[in-house]
Amino acid sequence: MIHIAITWIVFRLRLENGQDLIEYALLGGLIAAALIAVTALVGLPTALADMADGIGECIDWDGVDCST
Repeated sequence: MIHIAITWIVFRLRLENGQDLIEYALLGGLIAAALIAVTALVGLPTALADMADGIGECIDWDGVDCST
């Protein structure tokens, strides 16, 4: 019985089923990380600066209405 269990475990460890799924998941994660890094380095600072400028223009510092 132990010999059968050991043989079954060795057989299962040698199977490569699911290996492609793991490789595709790692590749997808790498691509996602690269896209996030590019977005953070290129687009995000500009977008945040534009948002901060827009908020700064709408604050009523001198009693000026910014709704127009």
